[in-house]
Amino acid sequence: MSSESGILIASIFLPLLLAPLSYFLGKRRGTSFVTWFTFGILVVSTILLVIPSLTISEQNPVYEESYTWSQFGNFGLKLDGFSTTFAVTIYVLSAVIAVFSREYMVRKIAGDFDNIEMSNHHSNNKINNNSDEEKLIKNASSHGGRGQVESLYSIEPSYKQHIDTQMGLYFALFLTFAMGMVGTVLSTNLIEFYVFFELMLVPAFFLIALYGYSTRKRVSLMFFFWTHVGAVLLLLGMLAMGLFAGGFDFETIKANVSKIPSQWMTLIVFAVVIGIAVKLGAFLLHIWIPHTYAESPTPISALIAGPMSAIGVYALLRIWIDLLAISYSDYSIYINFWGVITMIYGGAMALMQDDIKKLLAYSSISHMGYIIFGLGSQSMLGVTGSALMWIPHALGETILFLMAGSIILRTGTRSMSNLGGIARKMPYTATIAMIAVLTMIGVPPTSGFMAEWILFTGALQTGTENMDSFRVVLFSFAILTTILTSSYLLVMYKKIFFGKISPRFEKLRDVNRYAIIPMAFIASLTLFLGVYPDPIINPIIAYSEAIFSESPEIASLPTVTNLNTKIVVYADILPDEYERFLDGNHRNLHPIKEVKSIEIKENR
Repeated sequence: MSSESGILIASIFLPLLLAPLSYFLGKRRGTSFVTWFTFGILVVSTILLVIPSLTISEQNPVYEESYTWSQFGNFGLKLDGFSTTFAVTIYVLSAVIAVFSREYMVRKIAGDFDNIEMSNHHSNNKINNNSDEEKLIKNASSHGGRGQVESLYSIEPSYKQHIDTQMGLYFALFLTFAMGMVGTVLSTNLIEFYVFFELMLVPAFFLIALYGYSTRKRVSLMFFFWTHVGAVLLLLGMLAMGLFAGGFDFETIKANVSKIPSQWMTLIVFAVVIGIAVKLGAFLLHIWIPHTYAESPTPISALIAGPMSAIGVYALLRIWIDLLAISYSDYSIYINFWGVITMIYGGAMALMQDDIKKLLAYSSISHMGYIIFGLGSQSMLGVTGSALMWIPHALGETILFLMAGSIILRTGTRSMSNLGGIARKMPYTATIAMIAVLTMIGVPPTSGFMAEWILFTGALQTGTENMDSFRVVLFSFAILTTILTSSYLLVMYKKIFFGKISPRFEKLRDVNRYAIIPMAFIASLTLFLGVYPDPIINPIIAYSEAIFSESPEIASLPTVTNLNTKIVVYADILPDEYERFLDGNHRNLHPIKEVKSIEIKENR
């Protein structure tokens, strides 16, 4: 259904338009006010997305707004079974992370503002783990080495204006970041897609450069260089697509994809896939991820690992598999292989880490490998599983990064060798973290189980139906990698929460509601989707079927035979022609010359 109501464009541009206001409100009204103001904007934007999505049905599978733009085509925003899931999840997770940022970023900004003399001035004061920002918190500068500690200092009343101003700027950039991600997902034009894609990177660069840790300037430049080079390569591929197809609108590309010369198709697919794979952090293009995740402020690490990872998954599906579907079967096996390598490499590197955030960075790389593996499965089921796999990845990674932030807030370290036994001191954090670990491993009743089962079933289906031994071997390695995933996640959990507790953590307390409630909300969401996955499964299955409806070389969705179903075939009444029955108990078959109608009845 096409509309010009403006509800989608309001959902997209509301955070951007109000971002400057959040800066001034933070400066004038303080940290708490701007936190809830940002949260409110993201909630309203989410509601504006949900309202038109309720009109989507089998009769009206799409809700779209389109506006005349320029010679490049139309400026359009589209909700369908695929984009709705991604866009809503991005806004929801962004809103939750905004709440978590309130306490964490106040401590972080205060620590950056304090100088060495202030640190020495409070070095002999009594440690207090209270969450109030006006009180002294633990100074952890003496624990761990450089890059291992996020030092927390006192917040003096005289610094309040500085902190409020910095928090206002932080949330202004935060809103722009969230807006760029959702705009990318809803775009219906290649140039529009690229504009939002780049708009997303600019606030992320400044969030890392201004609020990161010891090597933040170098890491922010690395992040911008890698992601921008990937974006430019993607742009070159998309420009070639549009020029050959005669337009840059998605529908124009799909209708005229056959006009792209075969010798150009390889170059276009290479540019598009490599450009997007940088965002995914696939093997060989992952260099920026461990440094960026480790040196970014933890809420931003969660935002990049969770919501922003959606963009790569979405782009690979929408730009390559959907728009260039005729090329999919030619290159899927290479993507399948690349996914397995990424899974194994990320998992092996995660197992060697002592820094929690670096372990989670390599974990993110490994889980992107799962998604890439499924996208190359050449199966509707495998592609569906990959699209679904992003949801538990985003939920699980977000919780675990927030867990890392909670531990840093209370202990001042992110080195697992300096932790241990804190489950009894931080029981809420430990319980929620276990739900996240089970989600990442794919254990029921979390959302990870269904997505992982569908993904691997689809990958095996292609190998067995086509008698492709290479795909079966890749499937075997991928299955074995799940053991590696379980290993590094469970080892991480054991090192942090079990074992003998250090004497310096005897007075440790769990984090406050600003940290617990966001983590608990995401944990409840992953359990809900694990028990009732229909809201995300059905729309994505319908989208996968639509992509490959005219691709016989793609393994179709398996059909389920119900033995309690009776098929009644009505035919012309001739002496030896009666109803044909097929059930679990008997077959009564007669030759039928002309079938008039078919009726399926359920035996009770």
